[in-house]
Amino acid sequence: MTDRIEASSATSGPGRKADAFGPDAHGIADWPFGMRRSEDFCQAWALPGDRDWPRIRVLILADKAHTETEAVGLAATRASIEGQAYRDLRYDIVRAGPEAAARLAEYTADPAFDALILLRPGDLLAPGGLAALGLEAALSGAEIVAGLRVVFGTEPLGLDAPAACPGALDDTAPPDGALAPFTGGELLLSRTLVQRAGGFDPEAPYPVADLWRRLVRQGARLARVGRPVFLQHAAEDHVAAMPPGLSIAMLTDFGYSGGAGIGHRRLADALAHGGHHVSHLTLGTESPAAAAEWTERFPRAEARIAAGGFDLILAGNLHGATRSTDILERLGRSAPVAVVLHDLFPLTGRCAFPGDCAVIAQGCDARCPSPTAYPQLAPTQIAAAFAHKRAVLAGSHAPLLLGNSRWTEATARRLAPAGTRIDRITLAFPTGVFRPGDRADLRRQLGLPPDDVLVMFAAVIADAPGKGAAELAAILRRIAGPGIGFVAVGRLDDPAAFGLANLVAAGPIGNEETLARWYGACDVYVTASRNETLGQTPVEAALCGTPTVAYRSTGLTTAVIDGVSGHLTDVGPEALEAALRTLIADAPARRRLGALGRIAVEARHSHAAALMRLNDVLVAQGILPPGAGTGRIRFAPEMLAQFACARERAPGRSGTVPAPSRPAVRLARRLKQALLGRGLPLWLRRGLYLGVRLRAWTRHGFRRGSR
Repeated sequence: MTDRIEASSATSGPGRKADAFGPDAHGIADWPFGMRRSEDFCQAWALPGDRDWPRIRVLILADKAHTETEAVGLAATRASIEGQAYRDLRYDIVRAGPEAAARLAEYTADPAFDALILLRPGDLLAPGGLAALGLEAALSGAEIVAGLRVVFGTEPLGLDAPAACPGALDDTAPPDGALAPFTGGELLLSRTLVQRAGGFDPEAPYPVADLWRRLVRQGARLARVGRPVFLQHAAEDHVAAMPPGLSIAMLTDFGYSGGAGIGHRRLADALAHGGHHVSHLTLGTESPAAAAEWTERFPRAEARIAAGGFDLILAGNLHGATRSTDILERLGRSAPVAVVLHDLFPLTGRCAFPGDCAVIAQGCDARCPSPTAYPQLAPTQIAAAFAHKRAVLAGSHAPLLLGNSRWTEATARRLAPAGTRIDRITLAFPTGVFRPGDRADLRRQLGLPPDDVLVMFAAVIADAPGKGAAELAAILRRIAGPGIGFVAVGRLDDPAAFGLANLVAAGPIGNEETLARWYGACDVYVTASRNETLGQTPVEAALCGTPTVAYRSTGLTTAVIDGVSGHLTDVGPEALEAALRTLIADAPARRRLGALGRIAVEARHSHAAALMRLNDVLVAQGILPPGAGTGRIRFAPEMLAQFACARERAPGRSGTVPAPSRPAVRLARRLKQALLGRGLPLWLRRGLYLGVRLRAWTRHGFRRGSR
């Protein structure tokens, strides 16, 4: 039996008997996955670099006998296929029997299709699953693309995916059936690869699992997408308990506020959904920020960690509480320590981003050009701090450094002492919170102009020099004109300084769902930053369907997928301005990049994608056993709520950035910047330090006297 499905065809529902496959069971919204309203989505089919979307054939391997149970399952499977809105898609039903092997061989040999998926009646393709698999296949060139499987009974029971690392498959065990019989419906397979490996064996209990070892021998290359692509029904008693996870201490200076804090907290959330036990510790409870320059030890936090029996300490962004990294060496005596490089502070004498600094190549010292910029350090202390950091990285209890982009990993390898352990992870983003919405409706909600092309820029401090604010302001003033508006999100003490009459200053937004509405209401996101280990705002914008224009620089080369989620330009204001003008004038290109970017970035930066990459690293570093890199990596059912396709999505976080300052505070900050600049001179830092110490001594003395 053969059915042809075109992207424009209508959906036929599975009927009442398929109610067992409804959203209450598998947790996915909009069952029976009707055809998407895809006028804008279809603009996304043009891929950059003249790459083609793979032509996909779905093979449904059915039993020989026609039963009522199979009919219900088959109707549900067909409905899920027909709802994909994928061009160049066909499905065929192959029934077991003497002709099955020949039929499978015929379909595998058909050059009219590039890729195959094998399903059983009752297996469901998740909404948008084929688009995610197909786009990753086109962008990566991988011969196998694996997504997440949702296993469900009367409710979602868990999610999983093959644990094999991306790249050439090695000779590890094939994906197992720990959650349910493995049919391989989450794998998009190159047709020519399957043909070289000998094809499917319809007599095998699980034909794709049977094929896996032969794919390994072919040197097949694997890519992954971190979002649900496949739903499989299983009895509850087939689902084993989640394996015991690691006990992990998430260590920061003052918690999860601000860019680095947000990134660290999202990693903590991903780890919790992977079955790990996460504890949250801060150093700032023992010492205020004003004391960071003179504080190296944190007895209470260090004692708690030493006694905690942790399997891993995952540190990040400690320099708000201390300018030293010696604590990492001390903690490493109790447990393995990994440091997420939200910035480059662990590798420099004092700064977070050395940029093109000429001093660091010879070793940071008193010649540092910016000792009063945060994180400040007295010039006479910089050489010793640099030497101590290098000693920590070269010591027997050295931490593992984790770059959050390819650029950050490469830079760490260049700056770190020889032999430093360095790897790369992926930051997690709540893709169910940051998602596209109806742009016109969002503008009505936010009181934004309904017809203008809106250009957005954002940062915790929107006018921070490190974000290229002055350069960006000049560019925006040159492109300003009728029909073009601007939106600034973040702390902006003097919006008038940008010189833009039609600037909407939204201020700091500490709620993720509210922030997503602002992204979704705008047409283009732009940044002139040249100092990003990743660049979280372009990723958030892409998840909301808003393309980015940015420099081809630093971690932005990972955050922005050039030609897919936005455009990267040569470093220089002229190039950035030209690209921004081009995208403002081209509405179809914005829609195409918005649709493509959402698909690609969700697949690469979800909580599940981050956890899969972290699993690879922890196995490679010996923190997880080798078996965690084979078979299947599993996630708790709660992971499903992180995706936009879930019927019940997890709410966004609040308190991610400090609340807006009072007018008097903003005025005082502007006066300080006018008189002293943005940095803090040493005399003022010492005064603040003495002030907090005196206040602490006074309070302590008062309490002691009152007793």
